[in-house]
Amino acid sequence: MSPDLPPVAPSVTAELVGALSPRLRKRLDAGVTKLLARPVTRDGATVRIAVDDETDVVLHAPGGAVTGADAIRCGCLLAPDCLHRAAAASAAPVADAAPAQDPGENMDAPDGTAETETAGPVAQPGGDTEPETITPAQHAAARAVFDAAAAVLEAGTDGAGAVLQAELLHAAHTARLAGLPRASAAAVSVVTGVRAARAADPGYRLAGLADALAAVLGVAHGLPYATGPDLAELRGTVRRPYRPDGSLRLYGVFSEPVLTATGYAGAVTWTADADGRLYTVSDVAPGGPTRASGAADRAVRIGDTALTHRELSRAGLAVSGATVSPDGRLGAGAGVRAVRASGAAWRDDPLDRLWAVPAAEQVTRALSGAQDLLFLEVTLTGTVRGATGDCLLADCAGVPLRLATAHDDPALPCRDNLRLLAAATGSRLRIVARLVPGPRPRALLLATEHPTDPAARVDLGLDRLQHADLPPGALAAPPATAGTGDGAPLHLLRRRVHQAVPGGRRVLTLAGNTPGDAARLRGHGLATAADLLDDLHAAAADRTRDTFGRLLPADTGRFARSWLAAAVYTDAVEQALCAHAWGAAGEEAMPART
Repeated sequence: MSPDLPPVAPSVTAELVGALSPRLRKRLDAGVTKLLARPVTRDGATVRIAVDDETDVVLHAPGGAVTGADAIRCGCLLAPDCLHRAAAASAAPVADAAPAQDPGENMDAPDGTAETETAGPVAQPGGDTEPETITPAQHAAARAVFDAAAAVLEAGTDGAGAVLQAELLHAAHTARLAGLPRASAAAVSVVTGVRAARAADPGYRLAGLADALAAVLGVAHGLPYATGPDLAELRGTVRRPYRPDGSLRLYGVFSEPVLTATGYAGAVTWTADADGRLYTVSDVAPGGPTRASGAADRAVRIGDTALTHRELSRAGLAVSGATVSPDGRLGAGAGVRAVRASGAAWRDDPLDRLWAVPAAEQVTRALSGAQDLLFLEVTLTGTVRGATGDCLLADCAGVPLRLATAHDDPALPCRDNLRLLAAATGSRLRIVARLVPGPRPRALLLATEHPTDPAARVDLGLDRLQHADLPPGALAAPPATAGTGDGAPLHLLRRRVHQAVPGGRRVLTLAGNTPGDAARLRGHGLATAADLLDDLHAAAADRTRDTFGRLLPADTGRFARSWLAAAVYTDAVEQALCAHAWGAAGEEAMPART
């Protein structure tokens, strides 16, 4: 996947790949690889790929994304039925669905057509609302998404080439047209993750793709059985509805860079009002590490203010005519007015109240599906080297916490800043981090107080620390080696769930079932995990033969359902272990959960 190419709508890729002959389909993956190595030039909304000295593939993206098959043209003799157009679409990032709109902005979809959706229950003549059930078209679309995602899981990322990706994109487009935006978005996320894996993208994470596969399979599997509010949740919404919120007095908290595997980059600045409610101002568009690293000095897009993201993270904002989405995103419609105002230090009102909430309570809130930011006061105690790199060790009210970088791209200062902070052992700092659910307390470090100036703060993805910023005599100790024990051996099941993502069914078939793993899980009281592990291996090995001894087509549905059950169980238990780790070791008890 090339970030130099404009995003292409899922329907376009599906259409171009679907039009290929069987012979060309077999050559598509090789065509994508070849095209990715060719030079790319951009002239405004037109991107040109030099196939050879005489032939170019041209992509037109006037709105930032390619939304029609006729916007990809090739100059070869076989065009428009050539391999190059489909290869270009398969090599480009996948365009997101229509972005969230707020009042005052253009409400048309990127292709120029107005987009509406009726996802809620229908009011009856008597005034009552009957629980709505899924329509036949939505049932068929959900089934198509499940089957396409199951085929990707069956093959694994190693075998899920451009053809399987296009089939999942086609299912995503069908789901979107049927009024299932959540399933559509989840399917697109899987495709972008698969492409990142196959391209060895530095930002690719196996756990992230496993979560995306579980999400799309879970939504598609649950839709046919859902009614009422559960159905509305699984359907999702195309846009975040913005609502008027009057006048707001906001205080900057921090900024973080955005750099996604789908080819989008920018920055998000977090602010808070006097009651501690969080609001965000974002600037995300197609781009790569360069755009992300320069986002801090780009003006925020709200009202007439000329504040940059770096300035807003330390200043304040007075907004009138504000519009706000349910997740706290501030709208930038024509009726919004905003002017610069004074900010507040983290240890002063009103921002001080963000750190007054006990850590265990914040973790409970994050695990319940709310925003996943943690506002913690920690003491740095050292570093540890694990499988995913070095982490800072910190003490948070008695909880031993590991702090990792939010981004590994060398264009961003995250990892360099973490190495410097490792020398500030003993420093007590307020930090902002993002929770990483797991059996050990772990979070991604986003911002921190300055090591020697509590009145200042550092956005670790945008600002760059220097040795002069550290306490006198600071010297980083060699990182310790992380222990391998997780207490409850849930990793025995999680490992098989993750192994299936890159290698597909065949990896679990070759690995075979290890009775010792199941016995160990049962010995730790995880009988359900042991049963799920046995079922996953049985599903992977379930290949029947015809009367002549030939293998029949695999039951991808059964394998996908077994894998999904194991993934959902693992996630649920890890969240429970995470809540216990944060609550049991700290001074505050975990709030009761119903």
